[in-house]
Amino acid sequence: MGSPSLVGEAELLAAASDVMAALGFADFTIRLNHRRALTSLLECAGIPEPLHADALVALDKLDKIGPDGVRKELAARGIDAEATLACLGFFSGLTNVDPRSGALERLREFVKRHRHGPTAVAELDEIIALTDGTAAHGRIRIDPSLARGLAYYTGAIMEIVVPQLAGSLGGGGRYDNLIGMFLGKDVPACGFSLGLERIIVVMTEREMFPAAVAGSGVDVLVTIWSSDTRGDALALAGEMRKAGLRVDVYPDADRVGKQVKYASARGVHFVAILGDDERERGEVAIKDLRTGEQTTVPRADLGEFLRSRTRNDVRPTR
Repeated sequence: MGSPSLVGEAELLAAASDVMAALGFADFTIRLNHRRALTSLLECAGIPEPLHADALVALDKLDKIGPDGVRKELAARGIDAEATLACLGFFSGLTNVDPRSGALERLREFVKRHRHGPTAVAELDEIIALTDGTAAHGRIRIDPSLARGLAYYTGAIMEIVVPQLAGSLGGGGRYDNLIGMFLGKDVPACGFSLGLERIIVVMTEREMFPAAVAGSGVDVLVTIWSSDTRGDALALAGEMRKAGLRVDVYPDADRVGKQVKYASARGVHFVAILGDDERERGEVAIKDLRTGEQTTVPRADLGEFLRSRTRNDVRPTR
């Protein structure tokens, strides 16, 4: 298979940057490396291929346990002193060089005699050039220690990070051989995924959500009156969702007071109570947790009743 055009990588970086900017992130950075550049680096340092995974586990702790700690761990993993010295020598002071060109030039010089090194570094160079006119411009930091899934990545690898967060908000790269494992033929491929849960956690902690969605994100909580009525509660939730409402169902048949307290703690404004009497009359009791008022509404009219009360409802940021 020939070399990739790298347009796919540039598009992924640009799209991910557009999404992060649209969400309101102003301080994100894209860590960029290349699988073959990383392999070249380790081999040029004298670390044999069977020990690459062990070496990366140790190097990943460089900022936590320091060079001496990594040196001891590399030795414990069977990597000889000369290879350890060469590897640590490469990473020494790397955080103090220019994150774009400085790290790339150091990597270029270190792997220039490797069979795959120069090509891999050239691809990194080209990816950066291709993203200069996109939202990824100025966001990319060459990070030779970035590894991700060495088992299947074949080219560029990337992660999005923000300060004060251990781990990434998304990542991906090129994996030309992965799809071919299932199809029996080579299929060039690269992809990127965003960590939705992590993004939501960070946005919540930073209070980045607009006031209209900063509350619970749920319009009404459906209570469960008894074990025998769980199916009816789920059916009611489905009816309200079809009416365009955001609905959650309490997971157990518990005391109604406890279920109401749970809804209040989550910032939900309405609680739907489907007791024995309400079911017999074809009605639903609705409790407004903001006012304490409770109203009985015909089940057939419930969607419109609640929509009229949530349509212009803006939840304050808590």
